[in-house]
Amino acid sequence: MDQIKQKIHWETVYKTKSPEQVSWTQEIPKTSLDFIKSFNLSKSAKIIDIGGGDSRLVDFLLEEGFEDITVLDISAKALDRAKDRLGDKAKKIHWVVSDIIQYEPTSTYDVWHDRATFHFLTSAEQVSKYLEIARNSVEGYMTIGTFFESGPDKCSGLHVMQYNEETLSSELKNGFKKIRCITEDHRTPFQTTQNFLFCSFERKNI
Repeated sequence: MDQIKQKIHWETVYKTKSPEQVSWTQEIPKTSLDFIKSFNLSKSAKIIDIGGGDSRLVDFLLEEGFEDITVLDISAKALDRAKDRLGDKAKKIHWVVSDIIQYEPTSTYDVWHDRATFHFLTSAEQVSKYLEIARNSVEGYMTIGTFFESGPDKCSGLHVMQYNEETLSSELKNGFKKIRCITEDHRTPFQTTQNFLFCSFERKNI
């Protein structure tokens, strides 16, 4: 699927489906929060949520007192829903509408968080571009959540990649050192289970 079709696909999803109608919705993104807290960062740390959509992670990061948060998503509608939910608090967030592999960061980040975007990159070219952008913009840590090897092979009608600890670490070995990985069973709003892999990495010194 080319990038224009990707954009149309995700705008359509967020225009036509409520949070209760998509599999990735979480009331409390506990695993993501636990990983971010494990980095022991100051509240002024720069955090970017890749493919954040209308995820509630940003709500909890604000509650934790983090002051420099960016949320990136290919869908403007997804970000609009998050802004509407946050109300005046939305003014505290940097919002970026972009396909991640077309993103041109104007800042560096202490934390790069990605839950369920990386596994939508199904070609070596897409993965390579993603990692090039990450290497150029991450100064601290990365945490990625993808479908585990026993997880779904499609999501939202699109083919996805599946990973285990070894294959994900291998993709990131050029630039990032693995800290730890865990698996998690995500319970969807419609009571099905998806097997996820979450790993954290530290940017290697160049």
